[in-house]
Amino acid sequence: MAKAPVLTPRADDFPRWYQDLIAKAELADNGPVRGTMVIRPYGYGLWERMQAEMDARIKETGTQNAYFPLLIPQSYLTREADHVEGFAPELAVVTHGGGKELEEPAVVRPTSEMIINEYFSKWVQSYRDLPLLINQWANVVRWELRPRLFLRTTEFLWQEGHTAHATYEEAREFAAHIHREVYEDFMVNVLAMDVVPGRKTARERFAGAVNTLTLEGMMGDGKALQMATSHELGQNFAKAFDTRYLSMDGTQELVWQTSWGSTTRMIGALVMMHGDDDGLRVPPRLAQIQVVVLAIKGDEAVLAKVRELGDQLTAAGVRVRVDDRTDVPFGRRAVDWELKGVPVRVEVGPRDLENGTAMLARRIPGGKEPVAVDSLVRLLPTILEEDQALLLTQARERRESRTADVATVEEAVEAATAGGWARVPWATLGEEGEARLAEHALTVRCLVAEDGSVPDADDAPGNVAVVARAY
Repeated sequence: MAKAPVLTPRADDFPRWYQDLIAKAELADNGPVRGTMVIRPYGYGLWERMQAEMDARIKETGTQNAYFPLLIPQSYLTREADHVEGFAPELAVVTHGGGKELEEPAVVRPTSEMIINEYFSKWVQSYRDLPLLINQWANVVRWELRPRLFLRTTEFLWQEGHTAHATYEEAREFAAHIHREVYEDFMVNVLAMDVVPGRKTARERFAGAVNTLTLEGMMGDGKALQMATSHELGQNFAKAFDTRYLSMDGTQELVWQTSWGSTTRMIGALVMMHGDDDGLRVPPRLAQIQVVVLAIKGDEAVLAKVRELGDQLTAAGVRVRVDDRTDVPFGRRAVDWELKGVPVRVEVGPRDLENGTAMLARRIPGGKEPVAVDSLVRLLPTILEEDQALLLTQARERRESRTADVATVEEAVEAATAGGWARVPWATLGEEGEARLAEHALTVRCLVAEDGSVPDADDAPGNVAVVARAY
């Protein structure tokens, strides 16, 4: 009889494949409260690498990290009507504490615009206090009716940036800079993710924003996933919290603001964009383990060689794990590392030692070949960069091959329900067509200019709507 696959094949049942991979690659488990998750060490290691890369880019903009409370007085959320209306269905509210009913209920933060603006209004007095650039790494809670690990969970981890500026132009440029130089650069150059940068329609815009910039990625099943967003908030929150500054001219002016965020959803995107029927494929620049050196048997000479190779590769700047657990069958260990998506396996056994070679298994393109042990330190950095580039190329080719340029709403529906994306002129679609898409569980993921750039306005001539079914 044929051996059963480790994972449900993607073509058979993509959601089941996703759940299988999350569990068997030991990324996460379901938490005890519906919709929550436990992020396991291997999954959290991916998040730590994402954090480090993102944090460095955020700090390069001059933004500083801070921390604000998890519990927010419920009254704060009533100050900006669109914002509270947008989040009301997702709120978790604390009504009792210390055995008593609270005088005022507290909301578990769904996002921090409200509490951060309360303090911005205290901290900003004059033009000398601007720009005020704050980021926090935290958890948020949004009560999720249809949870799925990493993609939609009641509690998730994220970073959220909040800034205040003296002028509209400065705030607008800062939101665009975050969108382009922090998020897009990280996703393309570290996560090897093909993303489409664009502008959200008014229907899809963040509650309380005047403009939302987004990055949309096509997953392996053709659905879209919103990867990160950067918002221009205009003066909506400044008016609600009376956040003013004394200008150089001696007049009191309202500040202009931005907010922006990315979440542990990126781990789910990593699985769905790069994973295959054998498991995860981790981009080498992200991987906490770029190369695993495996001892095939518990021969002393073999064990000595794999440890020596581990030291040499570490000294060369490669992130290495030596797997000398020869009490665990080699086949099982090889499958486990394949599931986890480690980019390269170097396998060493007694016969390899005799030949002065090692078996090199590349997870991303697939395949194995013997290589001279003495050449590994020289070869591996180049191989890792080749495989990083290959992941991005494969993701881009998938999106391009599964995106149809169409002329009507009906054609957009047909293309997007067939497992791909559609591009349709926004002038043809409009808000009426967008509402018709919603009847088919489709959305305009973003608006892009004809040349693929981010448009300056919703109604800019030549805008194209990217239509898809989304997670």
